[in-house]
Amino acid sequence: MRKSTAIALLFVVAGCAEVPAWDRGNLAQPHMAPDPFPAQRALLEHVYSSREGSTAGAAGQGGGCGCY
Repeated sequence: MRKSTAIALLFVVAGCAEVPAWDRGNLAQPHMAPDPFPAQRALLEHVYSSREGSTAGAAGQGGGCGCY
């Protein structure tokens, strides 16, 4: 194994840690999710794609009228 690969692997493994049971409740909060408001995001993407007016919008589908 190359030296740089070994160093990178060391950093990745060192970043892993077991979360204690009393801290898991804090990490399970909705605001800790990668996307805490999925419904709001879907609505904003729909509005953006309908205003984009082309198939190259966020989802790559639909037209400028807002229909699918």
